[in-house]
Amino acid sequence: MSKKITVIPGDGIGPDIIQSALQILDKAGCEFDYEMVDAGLTALEKTGELLPAATLDAIARNGVTLKGPLTTPVGEGFTSINVSLRKQFGLYANVRPVTSFKGTKARYEDIDIITVRENTEGMYSGLGQITADDGSYAEAKSRITRAGAERIVRFAYELAKREGRKKVTAVHKANILKSTSGLFLTVAREVAKEYPEIESAEMIVDAACMRLVMNPEDFDVIVTTNLFGDILSDLCAGLVGGLGMAPGANIGQDCSIFEAVHGSAPDIAGKNLANPSSVILASIQMLEYLEMPEQAARIRSALADVIASGDRTTRDLGGSHGTTDFTQAVLDRLAD
Repeated sequence: MSKKITVIPGDGIGPDIIQSALQILDKAGCEFDYEMVDAGLTALEKTGELLPAATLDAIARNGVTLKGPLTTPVGEGFTSINVSLRKQFGLYANVRPVTSFKGTKARYEDIDIITVRENTEGMYSGLGQITADDGSYAEAKSRITRAGAERIVRFAYELAKREGRKKVTAVHKANILKSTSGLFLTVAREVAKEYPEIESAEMIVDAACMRLVMNPEDFDVIVTTNLFGDILSDLCAGLVGGLGMAPGANIGQDCSIFEAVHGSAPDIAGKNLANPSSVILASIQMLEYLEMPEQAARIRSALADVIASGDRTTRDLGGSHGTTDFTQAVLDRLAD
């Protein structure tokens, strides 16, 4: 019996790059059954809602979702769709791996870093957001719980243990944010003692940013709070060629969503220009989550060979081809 997964094509370039990923998954023999649903601007135009009930039901029912980029309209009254999904389904762990691929325009050649970001607390929780009527001030609350901190730090160590990683670095700002970041660091130190076989380090976030640029080889697995994780994971993407080479997984107890982490790029939507690598890499994350390592390895090898050879690559990878040609190059290698 084939596994059914929910697929959200998304907005802008989303449908094109998701179609690319689905073709590749099929060619690799994954035999998934896809339930296609809408979210974002596409859903708003069709149903008047950014996240229709039918979409939420499909995510809950199937447990695993592959998602293209979504656009949240700018302006009051619209909550971030991604934040809403994380809250709705308790997707507490955001896992953002970055790996160097030969053939990209990246400055480094040997990057292999995973950022594990707490996904539901901190500044992204939306607590206490207030703007004065006269616009003279604004404020928001950041709340970190011991349970939330322990859950994400333990997730990072278990991931490191499972994948044979050597080091976990807890990134914080406890020197200034002594309450929230202080609690996170205290919990991180406590959990680290349970994993003596893994090297544990801690680093203030601004120092971590500098070190990532100067000596990225010092990092293996990074675990941090929501806002810092958002910033650091994008910085890490820059080390391997940009967000087009960076996938993301949002993991919860009962549901998981795998996604391209870049924007919907409406300026090139429908022009057959987008690099589908981010969502292809997200598909690989999904396969690893579903314990399908053979198919994951085949797709990664095919993708790496296309990028390294420059065969039909997109403009951001130094080529002159579009999404469909790039996809076909990967499909050709899977057929060998």
